[in-house]
Amino acid sequence: MQKSLLASLILAPALLSPNAMANSGCGFEENQSGPFATCDQPKHEEVILTGALEMENIMNAIPGYSENYEAYQPQQEWISRIAEEKTATEIVVIIGTWCPDCHRETPRFAKLIDAASNSNIQVRYIGVDRQKSDPENLSKAYDFKRIPTFIVMQEGKEIGRIVESPKTTLEQDLANILN
Repeated sequence: MQKSLLASLILAPALLSPNAMANSGCGFEENQSGPFATCDQPKHEEVILTGALEMENIMNAIPGYSENYEAYQPQQEWISRIAEEKTATEIVVIIGTWCPDCHRETPRFAKLIDAASNSNIQVRYIGVDRQKSDPENLSKAYDFKRIPTFIVMQEGKEIGRIVESPKTTLEQDLANILN
């Protein structure tokens, strides 16, 4: 019984439908037989920024960030609530410039912070490498496992966080944390 379970686990990826394999970046070549697809991923240079970062530098260095920033249209209802925050707030954003979730969420976050234009809200960006560390050990001060992690703090205490992706939208989740 254990051998058949083990065989099922080993062979399960190979038994995916051709469409599933094709959608994952893998596919079957013409006249290919058998259950194994070939994967041909394009090669690209990866930029990994670590330590204390400024959004302007991230936008200039990482392909796609500026486009994602421009394309995002935050919901004004929630932006207005964020703009009204009166308590001094620090948001620490831990990102990996190599991470797809960060490529999606970090520019959106920057856009909503710019749209709220609240001087009571200060943002610090900390870039980590694939081991989730940085040379200055800035990220060590925060308990995180996934990125991006948006840690919202008031009076030196964490009041909430958004991890990887929002439950609703970044602006709604942030407004709910603040209010």
